[in-house]
Amino acid sequence: VDGIVTLGLARRFVGVSYVTERRHVEYFDSAVGAMARSLSRALGGREVVFIDQTIDASAYLLWAGSGSDPGRYYLYRPAQRQLRPLLAANPRLEGLTLSQVTPVTYPAADGTMIPGYLTLPPGRTEVRGLPGIVLPHGGPSARDEGDFDWLAQSLAHAGYAVLQPNYRGSSGYGDAWYVNNGFQSWRLAIGDVSDGGRWLLSQGADASRLSIVGWSYGGYAALQSGVVAPDLFKSIVAIAPVTDLERMRRDTTRRFNGRWVRDFIGEGPHIRAGSPAQNASAITAPVLMFHGTLDTNVVIEQGRIMHRALQEAGRQSELVEFEGLEH
Repeated sequence: VDGIVTLGLARRFVGVSYVTERRHVEYFDSAVGAMARSLSRALGGREVVFIDQTIDASAYLLWAGSGSDPGRYYLYRPAQRQLRPLLAANPRLEGLTLSQVTPVTYPAADGTMIPGYLTLPPGRTEVRGLPGIVLPHGGPSARDEGDFDWLAQSLAHAGYAVLQPNYRGSSGYGDAWYVNNGFQSWRLAIGDVSDGGRWLLSQGADASRLSIVGWSYGGYAALQSGVVAPDLFKSIVAIAPVTDLERMRRDTTRRFNGRWVRDFIGEGPHIRAGSPAQNASAITAPVLMFHGTLDTNVVIEQGRIMHRALQEAGRQSELVEFEGLEH
């Protein structure tokens, strides 16, 4: 359980939210739960989440959506049995055919089955013949869910088979899965990410057009996958990536959570071995990076360090800086 649902001025507790393959809401208030189930049926099985209610409980604000639907907000008046659409969560996607998100598992090198999500271009039912993208999530103390993901949908709409792995080091699967987090246990996490690429190939993805794309820790995973599996991915895209773990530890000195970040990354030989900027010569695929100059989460220097290291190693690298943008 990682969230609660409250309604009204008194913030009346009516339920909790949790994730299995997809996010669910369990309503402990029987009346609200009955409304949610009824409305979900009326809306074609979409997940219904109540957001708030009027003081007299005569009207409710709710959202309904799914993995292939960014969702819409509604006003519901139970006494009149009236459900009125208010606005789309993403109006620019109105009328666009989006992709189904399918939960999958694939084997890691040690035989562990790694959970994740596969999103194919609209109308496609198999990976065979498609260019593939592994899209590791950020965090690493986070996880992907089977709900609408704008980046995965965008890449699938452009024609790619997109795999989002919940590699070991992800949260939401218990302590044994979390291990020592995705930095201190980077070999395990990055191994799972790379094995996701190998699984796409086993499903028939085009080996000459297999790429990896990631944001924040996902960008770190993309670059470090290029270090440990240089022949696997044919191109690497890293958005606001962590690239040098020791520099990341030093950069946190003036931050309010600096001590936590330093402890999270830890100390020891994994620092140098796990820093793509310190191992740039191992990367053979062309690298494209994006970074905002006002990023206070992962400072712009992380991207610049990586870019310089790749250039000094004679590798193909491009860094696009966005002036004034955050993480």
